[in-house]
Amino acid sequence: MRILRPILIALAISILALAAGCSSGPPKPHTYSLGERIELGHVVYTVLETQWMSQLGSGVDARVPQNRFFLVRLNASGSGVSETPVPAMAVVDDDGNSYPELTNGGDVPEWLGILREAKPAEALQGNVVFDAPARHYKLRIGDESEEKIAFVDLPLTFTSSTPELSMPATQQPDERPVRNK
Repeated sequence: MRILRPILIALAISILALAAGCSSGPPKPHTYSLGERIELGHVVYTVLETQWMSQLGSGVDARVPQNRFFLVRLNASGSGVSETPVPAMAVVDDDGNSYPELTNGGDVPEWLGILREAKPAEALQGNVVFDAPARHYKLRIGDESEEKIAFVDLPLTFTSSTPELSMPATQQPDERPVRNK
């Protein structure tokens, strides 16, 4: 019995050491839905809607993306006592491909900008923009230090809108009214 006791104690210590060494690491980031309140550090996010665009602006000055412009409309507000930086975001597809937020917001309606700060109890609302293929994505957002992250599920939807097309003027033969004499 005296010999068996030290062996059992050594075995128990080994099992505990193995269990401690096989920890699962940091918790997996939570995935939220559109419209849900997400609190990360001192920033509170609400992702409102998405929109796909084939160009920004119009005419010869229109910006054309490599893939498609993907606009994500959101609110970000500070929950601390001072202004809190809102970090850059990315969209991640189901295959793990990541597309970072664009730094040029030219012609983006209500663009949030790239250097932005959330003021306490004041909502910063607008669009962030990505150049990405039309797919299902999750928006990757983080707290001010990027230590805590979360994802927002962005369903793949297209709105049905028909752009107004201007018809080219057709040339009519030179018609002159006939006068009765």
